[in-house]
Amino acid sequence: MRKILLIVLCVIITFSACKKNKKEEKNNKKIATVESAPSFNADSAFYFVKAQTDFGPRIPNSVAHKTCASFLTNCLKRFCDTVIVQSFVATTYDGNKLNSFNIIGSFSPEKEKRVLLAAHWDSRHIADHDPVPEKRTLPIDGANDGASGVGVLLEIARQLSIKNASIGVDIIFFDAEDYGTPSGENIQGDWWCLGSQYWARNPHRPNYHATFGILLDMVGAPDAQFFQEGFSSQYAQHVLSKVWSKAFRLGYQTYFINKPSNYITDDHYYVNRIARIPMINIVHQDNNTGTGFNYTWHTTMDNISNIDKNTLSAVGITVLSVIYSEN
Repeated sequence: MRKILLIVLCVIITFSACKKNKKEEKNNKKIATVESAPSFNADSAFYFVKAQTDFGPRIPNSVAHKTCASFLTNCLKRFCDTVIVQSFVATTYDGNKLNSFNIIGSFSPEKEKRVLLAAHWDSRHIADHDPVPEKRTLPIDGANDGASGVGVLLEIARQLSIKNASIGVDIIFFDAEDYGTPSGENIQGDWWCLGSQYWARNPHRPNYHATFGILLDMVGAPDAQFFQEGFSSQYAQHVLSKVWSKAFRLGYQTYFINKPSNYITDDHYYVNRIARIPMINIVHQDNNTGTGFNYTWHTTMDNISNIDKNTLSAVGITVLSVIYSEN
């Protein structure tokens, strides 16, 4: 009887071990399908976002704008091989003259193959979509709309200074992006994205060209979703496919949604149309808010309390992985 019990026990143990090994093998295969990610520090990216908002609203011609420009320039000088500050005067829809600065940092400027990364660093001068009417003339912090993309790119610059890419990389912080016409007003003209319009017509280097570009705009909200924006599909579908495929392999399917979305007039539009560089826009869109964007968009709620490190990390790791995959 003891022999029979021992035999039965051995069979049970053997069966359990085989079942466990098969389960572990299945899990290992599943893990192997997720691509290893490069180093990216979400705490560092968040610090760079907060540092910008701590200056206050970064409206051209303001003290906050001037001091933040110095901060961003010094950060890029710490990380990049070369830094160029492109000064220009932008004329707005209401006739104002804005002293503006496109801030450009380059890695390996001698390399022919290049990738362009960009975000805008100014913030909106009015909260014209605020739910409280009395607040609609106030400036906004622009934590998500502006600072989040810049924060991610500063952390990417820091990582590139530690581990060089095999290609050249240029990072541009466009100015005067968000001084467009107020909601409800119809004033003819290209009044948005004044910094990228200027740069596209006056690149920082003669005959500058990049293989492709990636624009980051509003990449810091909790549970953000990045659909495939219309102009990105029109001008640079191959770049969209490259970036979204990379995000999927990294396990970021909940952020990068493989569905087409609205056409957004943003900095990438002018880079595509004028500079002829295929550039996509990683931008948070939300069709449930009435504006097509995150509920904090162009409101006083766009502050540091609504920035999520997980979203910053998902975007930063994806973009860095694309850069390191190029050769």
